[in-house]
Amino acid sequence: MGSFVDEILNDVKAKNPAEPEFHQAVEEVVESLEIVLDRRPELRSYKVLERMIEPERVLMFRVPWVDDSGAVQVNRGFRIEMNSAIGPYKGGLRFHPSVNLGILKFLAFEQVFKNSLTTLPMGGGKGGSDFDPKGKSDNEVMRFCQSFMSELHRHIGPNTDVPAGDIGVGGREIGYLFGQYKRLRNEFTGVLTGKGLDWGGSLIRPEATGYGSVYFAAEMAGTRDDTLEGKICLVSGSGNVAQFTSEKILDLGGKVVTMSDSGGYIYDDEGIDRDKLAFVMDLKNNRRGRISEYVDKYPGAVYTATDRDSDHNPLWAHKADCAFPSATQNEINGKDAANLLAGGVWLVSEGANMPTNLEGVEQFIDAGILYGPGKAANAGGVATSGLEMSQNSMRLNWSREEVDAKLHGIMKSIHSACVETADQFGTPGNYVNGANIAGFLKVADAMIDQGVV
Repeated sequence: MGSFVDEILNDVKAKNPAEPEFHQAVEEVVESLEIVLDRRPELRSYKVLERMIEPERVLMFRVPWVDDSGAVQVNRGFRIEMNSAIGPYKGGLRFHPSVNLGILKFLAFEQVFKNSLTTLPMGGGKGGSDFDPKGKSDNEVMRFCQSFMSELHRHIGPNTDVPAGDIGVGGREIGYLFGQYKRLRNEFTGVLTGKGLDWGGSLIRPEATGYGSVYFAAEMAGTRDDTLEGKICLVSGSGNVAQFTSEKILDLGGKVVTMSDSGGYIYDDEGIDRDKLAFVMDLKNNRRGRISEYVDKYPGAVYTATDRDSDHNPLWAHKADCAFPSATQNEINGKDAANLLAGGVWLVSEGANMPTNLEGVEQFIDAGILYGPGKAANAGGVATSGLEMSQNSMRLNWSREEVDAKLHGIMKSIHSACVETADQFGTPGNYVNGANIAGFLKVADAMIDQGVV
């Protein structure tokens, strides 16, 4: 790395101590951008990268609520409004015990580049709380969401900041959040995405991140005159992204053999077909059960419990052609990446945000496999959120086919931008560089046009 990049990274670590995920996200991006900054010195003099790394606004607030036993609980709420150069802040809300400032800053930073790649006018943001909806009653979740929105509503709006769902925030939570916003502001606007179809939501939105990840994978495979037909695929997670990733893999003729949750993973050598996937969807979406229950229903499968002390995840050690990490950040480390390569995987498409650590990314790039980083491969979710915003603004609803076609077209455009930009900057086939540089340049040019703000 050059001294300029070293200087930026040292500055980020000094200003943002104890935020390793944010440091990691910044390092991965700035390493790609050194070649851009060498070609365009005005970007350095305007300090575009330094401004992009610093959030425009960080909101942190307490969220008091009352549980079903009458006891008062207190959580912490956040919203990171990272960059609005090309549009209103856009990004999900995450409710999970692991949520902290560093994780949300990493997610918001990634979101800036991801949203830029979608071709839609959206800035980057992220938010959430350390509240855990698991094991809570509907009434407890409602009371928490109402308290959370009682503060957040001051800072968001359809032309300012448009949150969506993320881990722990699905249709139920979006409904409660929207209801409270509407009550407090006395207006019905497209302030949240992921809404119910009867009150402003978009068809394909629940499927979009998973579908988009597979569309991106199919585009990558096409560069080697191949398809996903007949390919064995490892999928992690069992939530929204993993479910619809698996569904679209089946649509394209692939075979899914794994799914997981925080307790462990299942391996089904016969493949997770549509009936089995329907069982998982009911288990997770309706009964809110654990993936271990899969083997009770389908005893031919094998369940392996998570070993917190292990230095690798055995899910990634099975022989396969493709991998779709769809659970959470840093779920693939260096040893996992080596296991994937040893098992024959030649394509990785990230449905989660930054699921591969820097050591793993380096191995994938050095091995020359098709590696689609999350900011490109999983941009379908926020792209369809952008389409939901468009429908809300026009007061109309597009058909399922229309939205799916637009999503597919956006993923093709993102893939083309990554490939062409990587070629233009002398790193052909490097989707990491392609995604980072293409996403950066659009935002950087807008920031220069708008002055030092």
